[in-house]
Amino acid sequence: MGLSLQPEDFQRVTKYPKAVAVGLVSQLLLLPIIGFLIAKTVPMEPANAVGLIIVALCPGGVSSNMVTYLAHGDVAFSVTLTVLSSIIIIFTIPVFANLALQHFFGQSTAIALPIGKRMLQIFLIRMLPI
Repeated sequence: MGLSLQPEDFQRVTKYPKAVAVGLVSQLLLLPIIGFLIAKTVPMEPANAVGLIIVALCPGGVSSNMVTYLAHGDVAFSVTLTVLSSIIIIFTIPVFANLALQHFFGQSTAIALPIGKRMLQIFLIRMLPI
């Protein structure tokens, strides 16, 4: 899908940066907030609540690009969101996952996510194939 795009497609996206900002805020902030609210509202075990938060922290990625292509949507916009969110989640997933662990399991729990190591792993998994 990305190979079918032309530079003009991305120039259109740069003309409307507000759409990209709204998309990123929705994927990277609004969705995790909704996940957190569901985890706080619906009675569940702490492990399930943290799992829900982690799923909410992960943006759609390549599958959303394919669905956008099949639906004749703006593929350049979708690819732009995928690229930017793939870069940003290198930092947000470890930090927010750690916060979720601390919140749902408590400060005294020995569970902790090594943030630096996870950032490197996410970078290698997400960016190396690109």
